[in-house]
Amino acid sequence: MDHKESLASPQELAEKEQLLIGKLRRLESVIVAYSGGVDSSVLAHYAKLALGSRAHIVIALSPSLAQAELEAARQQAKQANFDLIEINTDEVDSEDYRANDSMRCFFCKSTLFEYLAAMQKQLSVCAITYGANVDDLSDYRPGHQAAKQFGVLAPLMDAGLSKNEIRALARQQGLPSWDRPQAACLSSRFVENTYITPSRLSLIDKLEQVVRDFAFRQVRVRYLTDADSARASVEVGSDELSRFAAEPELAGKLIAALNAANERAGAGIRQFEIDPEGYSQGKAAALVSSKNLSRS
Repeated sequence: MDHKESLASPQELAEKEQLLIGKLRRLESVIVAYSGGVDSSVLAHYAKLALGSRAHIVIALSPSLAQAELEAARQQAKQANFDLIEINTDEVDSEDYRANDSMRCFFCKSTLFEYLAAMQKQLSVCAITYGANVDDLSDYRPGHQAAKQFGVLAPLMDAGLSKNEIRALARQQGLPSWDRPQAACLSSRFVENTYITPSRLSLIDKLEQVVRDFAFRQVRVRYLTDADSARASVEVGSDELSRFAAEPELAGKLIAALNAANERAGAGIRQFEIDPEGYSQGKAAALVSSKNLSRS
């Protein structure tokens, strides 16, 4: 992965680190919404450092969380002594969520924060926190709207930390997630307004694991619908695309393995395509735009 973008000086980073610790200590007790990604991992680590047993690290179990992501989150929590609390959430049961419109993330985070608010009351915890950072301010994220409504705090953002600075702190603190590829929930693989079900989420999870089994690190399998049928676009990291040229039989083997997994699952994906441009953030939104243009 490329982490060469601008980064604070060591002194500036140390100052932000101390600012984060100070903010967490002043909260006295917190719940951290943890996913295993680098942002929430760093927040969980420093919450434990600042507050000890008064930091409650919570992960939500949901069909939209890939099994590989869950296992990595559990392993890191064990290594870091997070005393991880696992809860089951039911956002996927909501028709508002399944409709998969532009507010899906709002419905998802609202459900999560409802559960955490109940836990906050039960445990008499001062605040709920999550891993938003300053880079998120430049992007449209309905989940942040839900956080505001529930009074959820963003200590990383308040400390002025960017994504790259967070990765630098994660590396310094020995967190395995420091260089993990950017991840998102499985629902992000579905083009906006494509209906989401637990079985479709499970299928995408299985298909992405097939791609990872070929030693790709950055993986997305996009579920695309055409009339009554479906196809899938396979994205790997742009820095991994050269493998297809270096290994001429790789693409064919990968497609064959995906077709086999699709058949085992009894799913209806009729075609798999390897995206020649590879993964890029916001690809799902671009697919929506191109689909709309083709209809105009």
